Amino acid sequence: MVDMPSLLKTQADKHWSRFEEGAAEVVASLSEPRRAQLHTLFACSDFAADSLCRQPELALELDDERDLHNANRADRYQPELALLLAGVNDEPGLQRVLRRFRRRELLLIAWREMLLGAAVEESFTHISALADALIVAAYRWWYQRQCAELGTPTDAEGNAVPMLILGMGKLGGRELNFSSDIDLIFTFSHNGVTRGGRRELANQQFFIRLGQKLVNSLHQTTVDGQVYRVDMRLRPFGESGPLAVSFAAMEDYYQHHGRTWERYAMVKARILNDEGEYTAELRAMLKPFVFRRYIDFGVIDSLRQMKAMIAAEVRRKGLQDNIKLGAGGIREVEFIAQVFQLIRGGREPELQVRHLPDALAAAHQSGALTATEAGQLHQSYRLLRRVENFLQAFDDQQTQTLPQDELNRSRLAWLMGHDSWDGFYQALRQAMDGVHQQFGGLIGDSTEAEDEGAAQIWFDLWQTELDESELLPVLQEQGMDEDKALRLARALNTFKEECPRRAMGPQGRQALEKLMPVLLDKVSQSDTPGILFARLQKLLLQIVTRTAYLQLLVENAGALTQLIRLCESSSLVAEQLARYPILLDELLVPQVLYKPMPLDAYKDELRQFLLRVPEEDVEQQMEALRQFKQIHLLRIAAADIAGALPLMKVSDHLTWLAEAIVEEVVNQAWAQISARHGVPETLADSPRRGFGVVAYGKLGGIELAYSSDLDLVFVQEAGLKGQTNGNKPLDVRQFYLRLAQRIIHLFSTRTPSGVLYELDMRLRPSGESGLMVSPLDAYQHYLQSEAWIWEHQALVRSRLIVGDAVLHQEFELIRRETLSATRDHIALAEEVVKMREKMRTHLSKAGPGEFHLKQSAGGLVDIEFLTQYLVLAHGHEHPEALTRWSDNIRILESAVEVGLLEEDEALRLRTAYCAIRDRGHRLSLSDKPGLLPDTELTQERDWVVASWNKWLQQTGIGD
Repeated sequence: MVDMPSLLKTQADKHWSRFEEGAAEVVASLSEPRRAQLHTLFACSDFAADSLCRQPELALELDDERDLHNANRADRYQPELALLLAGVNDEPGLQRVLRRFRRRELLLIAWREMLLGAAVEESFTHISALADALIVAAYRWWYQRQCAELGTPTDAEGNAVPMLILGMGKLGGRELNFSSDIDLIFTFSHNGVTRGGRRELANQQFFIRLGQKLVNSLHQTTVDGQVYRVDMRLRPFGESGPLAVSFAAMEDYYQHHGRTWERYAMVKARILNDEGEYTAELRAMLKPFVFRRYIDFGVIDSLRQMKAMIAAEVRRKGLQDNIKLGAGGIREVEFIAQVFQLIRGGREPELQVRHLPDALAAAHQSGALTATEAGQLHQSYRLLRRVENFLQAFDDQQTQTLPQDELNRSRLAWLMGHDSWDGFYQALRQAMDGVHQQFGGLIGDSTEAEDEGAAQIWFDLWQTELDESELLPVLQEQGMDEDKALRLARALNTFKEECPRRAMGPQGRQALEKLMPVLLDKVSQSDTPGILFARLQKLLLQIVTRTAYLQLLVENAGALTQLIRLCESSSLVAEQLARYPILLDELLVPQVLYKPMPLDAYKDELRQFLLRVPEEDVEQQMEALRQFKQIHLLRIAAADIAGALPLMKVSDHLTWLAEAIVEEVVNQAWAQISARHGVPETLADSPRRGFGVVAYGKLGGIELAYSSDLDLVFVQEAGLKGQTNGNKPLDVRQFYLRLAQRIIHLFSTRTPSGVLYELDMRLRPSGESGLMVSPLDAYQHYLQSEAWIWEHQALVRSRLIVGDAVLHQEFELIRRETLSATRDHIALAEEVVKMREKMRTHLSKAGPGEFHLKQSAGGLVDIEFLTQYLVLAHGHEHPEALTRWSDNIRILESAVEVGLLEEDEALRLRTAYCAIRDRGHRLSLSDKPGLLPDTELTQERDWVVASWNKWLQQTGIGD
């Protein structure tokens, strides 16, 4: 090795002085050769110096033997950790043992590689084995402790179920870096419940808690440092998925949702804790996903796209001299090896290996690489990984970027056997150029969307300061009429004036410079470019200070296209995106964006979404509920705009989404109130809650719109008395009042994502002066003895959407009895007409020559009042049919079934109803009031007026 540079000697002297000062007795016991070695080590690694200053006794454990038996050293990690943890009974003790053990072993690994010339493969082996031991030891400690506290998770036969830990990436391939973070996935074999604890807990909940404890034990920084930064984002559904999933859920995910990059990640997946038959079962389950039976050439394009995304990330972060992600870096060697594994691995078992050098050798054996190619790649990979290990061993920092400072450049060049930085850098570049040349020949470069570019005129318009009069003729030359050109010119100049007032960094400005010409080119092709740009600029002004969002739109042409399409179709969607830019992530997967989930999946999806948030973090739970609503509102609106969902299905989706959220809010409110006060004593041994939520109006009628509020009434089981059984008992009535108040609070609190839904509670018995929660017997008495006709009309559009089965039955009985009571047809008609005229007088906003979709004659409310009249007037004749449904369409169909309406008349009313609602829907998406010129929908309105006059005998109403 060349002589040590003076700069390194100075650094070593500085560390040695600190070491001597704090560890005089240890220093005195060291031989001169050992002191010289330590002095050299201090020159190379601040981490080593800091470790020995913290724990000087470690200096006595360093071994000079260059042929130290590697396997023996790796094999002793797990048993030694087990002994150290045998007497540990608390979490701080666990954390201390793990961190000190890691520090000691990493010090020895750095010692051997930096001073004794140990091969980089030896470091891979020992760093990876060390990680295995630390992770598994922490898992077993927590598993035993949690079983003692919560019971043992079991399968259907009562057998204990373990959690299996998948190590991904370099950990899985046993190629872990000196200061790598670790990628993990947690899974378990069987759903079931715990046994032996105070109460049953679902296995998944047990393992999620266990996973959280394990991650925290590894990830948390204490006075002894950190074990590993833990990344769990490779699990099914990423950050939005549960922390631990069953084998069945994992298999279903990879069969239906698994993507190429996940196959790529799974090539290196390795089960860290051997659990016998469960390990074999998991391996067998994952293998078909990773290694396809057929030759899969489509993977080349997918890997090309992945590389393009990585290149974009490198540019976005401004990374220079990155030996992992840059051209010819470690990632390109990995891609070369793994492209053969993914293409041919299903048919050639020798390619089914995790360790990258083994994969290169297998690729050569299969004929995919020549001996020269495989040898060059392996040597370049060893060089790059050795450089990476040294970079990270300098100060136990995860980095793959070549140093810019003179000290670390001197360290790296000297350790790599060069007498100057320039000599080392030239050798490294030569190796990386060779890798990149092979990569280009095999995988090639991606034709990124930005290469398509935009017409030069849009670059000029963005970069040139032109006033309105100068912009107008230029825009008109692009085919716009004067009005469109004027609107776009004003919107563009407004945006240009506002941009400099935002605190953008240099990367943000560069991204905006690339984005705006492409965006303007696309906007100019719209029928309403000025209106569209005005909508987009609200969003742009929100994200110009967030470079990642700008870069997303720059690098992903598809996302930009989706954004423009949605904003052009709907100002409501544009407003949502501007208010909550986090929704931009949804634009990346259009096949999901334009395909809402099945109606019956919202509740389960919401539960899965909330699993990532700790139950005790109420604020984060509220924020997660709002984000879930916004994500799915966007998906429903996108499918609506694309024509993938008809009107009735849109309302169905909006309704079922709202119902899932209402139920979850009730669950959270119940958990929060009962944790403090207990539950009513009479229900203590019952799964019932004795509480229900009745939906009225659009939610009750399954006709929810995008901006609808929720008309709710809270009811409770009749006859519940006494107190709750908690530490702070309450009278039962007070308990349900607190529960209702908590529900309202969870809905109405404004978080960063706004309120959840606006609630309207005025339809409860006696309105705003009535009880917040009505016992069912009091609710029944009010409806059948005191309620006004208009309240019976409202009851037609009601459903119990949350509540126990008994409560459902009782509510349905009350509703049916009330609606099917015998009424005087003439008196009923007079009341309905009187209320209709009152509403029209106070709520219609139609001016001369205008038609108000809801309130004008022949509008939506006329149809709603007519169906309500039919139910109330004839419900006693046909109680089973006419009181069964709460939505207008099915009430009209039921009226035909019982012979009350002719099919032609019902068809006309249904057609009119759908046409008026559809038009209102379109206006709502564009955030416009529900007004049309009086010349539109004339036939549909005439049909409605004719039926109104026929049934309610008000011949002048349509005049």
